[in-house]
Amino acid sequence: QVQLVESGGGLVQAGGSLRLSCAASGRINTINTMDWYRQAPGKQRELVAQITYEDSTNYADSVKGRFTISRDNAKNTVYLQMNSLKPEDTAVYYCHLRHLRNMLSGHQDYWGQGTQVTVSS
Repeated sequence: QVQLVESGGGLVQAGGSLRLSCAASGRINTINTMDWYRQAPGKQRELVAQITYEDSTNYADSVKGRFTISRDNAKNTVYLQMNSLKPEDTAVYYCHLRHLRNMLSGHQDYWGQGTQVTVSS
């Protein structure tokens, strides 16, 4: 029903920048939240940044001031601008969408395939 396609991952030196993109397609409720999660080897998946349809945002403490999440509601596309990258940011980054499927079944969650971000020293 919903597909998330990510792009923008890669290898970057510490202090550099990357911009991740995630385009959602399919039957998507206009009232939705899109997120970026990440998972480093041996660690749990964590929420990095979140943005609502109304552009309200939320960030993990570890990325505040360095990362910026934004979205294009018309395209159902979310972006993550990552500046001042640190080796600790190295992880697989996953795009996530949550929307209200219907009033009976409630919310539905969808995940992207993940994109590798590697920050070297």
